[in-house]
Amino acid sequence: MIRTFTFDKHAIKEVSREAQPLPQRLSSAAWIDAHEPDDDEREQLNAFLADELPAGEDVEEIESSARYFVDADGIHVHSLFLSHSEGRHGNTTVAFILQPDRLITFRDCELADFRLLRMRARYGQVEAASPQELALTIFDQKVENLADTLEDIHRKLEDVSHLVLEEEDSDLEDAIDQLAKLEDSNGKIRLCLMDTQRSVAFLMRQLRGHNELQETAREIMRDVETLMTHTTFLFDKINFLMDSTQGFINIQQNQIIKIFSIAAVVFLPPTLVASIYGMNFEHMPELSWPYGYPFALLLMVVAGISPYLYFKHKNWL
Repeated sequence: MIRTFTFDKHAIKEVSREAQPLPQRLSSAAWIDAHEPDDDEREQLNAFLADELPAGEDVEEIESSARYFVDADGIHVHSLFLSHSEGRHGNTTVAFILQPDRLITFRDCELADFRLLRMRARYGQVEAASPQELALTIFDQKVENLADTLEDIHRKLEDVSHLVLEEEDSDLEDAIDQLAKLEDSNGKIRLCLMDTQRSVAFLMRQLRGHNELQETAREIMRDVETLMTHTTFLFDKINFLMDSTQGFINIQQNQIIKIFSIAAVVFLPPTLVASIYGMNFEHMPELSWPYGYPFALLLMVVAGISPYLYFKHKNWL
């Protein structure tokens, strides 16, 4: 699907797909957002650009020279965005082509950043007077969403912390599963923030002379630095809770092993007595004694109780 936007009184406005055919919308668009275009849309967009849209394998390359460059088509930036699918976060790359009179974005999946930007555009809340300003607005929106996601992770960590450190008989295996997912999400967010630093720094070098845009870019960089510090704090908290959870699991396992060990020691003396009187020797004095059997049972009970009382006296139980 290809969506097109124009500038209307320093704000972006989406052009209805039913209002004009795609070629006309492309020619007048200030922002062309290509989201999984079909073959026909891709062909028309390639004809309009007189060049091929970037392929998926080209967009995903991590080399700096492949993600940030300038050519005859304009300024190219391939930036990581946070996606959400099947209850887990992921990273997907969005290709930006910044030209003097338009911005082109190409992506393979729906993203919350772009969905929210479209919703805000319907109410005239996205201010932009140039493609360059719009590109920085998208990155600013991206950083805001990453901040909101970090806040959600922090709240979930507080719940896991209460589960692990305060609740009795809590499901520690479930806590480990939650911590693993939160650690993965925090890592994906940190990767997006690091990539945003590189992307905005590259745009700042290309937008020299635009003082207002430079100041906007610097504000984004300051926000990113703050969020990077917050991700480090979350990593430390996750690692602390993970170590604590594993420690509690080890304590529970040691308690179980301790019970089995004590049980083995308690039953060892009675087993020894029973083994002695189970030997098949011809001359054993207690065999002919009328009270031999009760005596053997009493001896087994005493032999079992004595270690237990000793452990209780030592506070080992």
